[in-house]
Amino acid sequence: MPILRAAALLLADGRLPTGGHAHSGGVETAVATGAVRTLADLREYCRGRLHAAGCTAAGLAAAAAGGLDLTRLDAEADARCPSPTLRATSRRLGRHLLRTARHLWWSDRLAAAAETPHGPHQPVALGCLAFAAGLGPHDAALIAALDSITPPAAAAVRLLGLDPFAVHGMLARLSGEADDVAGRVAGPAAAGELPSRSAPLLDYYAEHHDTMEVRLFAS
Repeated sequence: MPILRAAALLLADGRLPTGGHAHSGGVETAVATGAVRTLADLREYCRGRLHAAGCTAAGLAAAAAGGLDLTRLDAEADARCPSPTLRATSRRLGRHLLRTARHLWWSDRLAAAAETPHGPHQPVALGCLAFAAGLGPHDAALIAALDSITPPAAAAVRLLGLDPFAVHGMLARLSGEADDVAGRVAGPAAAGELPSRSAPLLDYYAEHHDTMEVRLFAS
């Protein structure tokens, strides 16, 4: 069993100032369209997001932490994100993460990521930061997997007025699946075999979100 390190806990902390609190992971659109109304709906939404976008993000983060070429990873991340809005959001969050990284750990690899045109994708930046913190591909994958479900869960509490204790109970029940996703993709991704799980509805939600006249979140 991998050793849990304090640096990993810090990077997984939702209070880390990376700009993620301003994004709903698509759940704001899901709520607006009626797809997510209850805690049970939210559980299935987060589960689907974990095994699709979360799996892909975990692989990219693990590959970045494992030292794979950043130019290749940037292209791989673009290819796995057909929504222009989601690509822009991912890069925006990547730039926010690099700004935070300058106050935590810094490295030549993070500096190279900062040179990516328009900024690195968020999971790539996360993997580079994990490496700078002395963490490995599995740590990076697990943090990315968790990050795929915690923002929409937190957003749903605000959007639907759900009981935060019940929402965190739901996250706890999904934590084993997050472990499984990270454990499954970390090794192959670090060796260059990247997952490519898609969720077309998330792409639709991202594009639809831009057309909403009233919205609480940036995405």
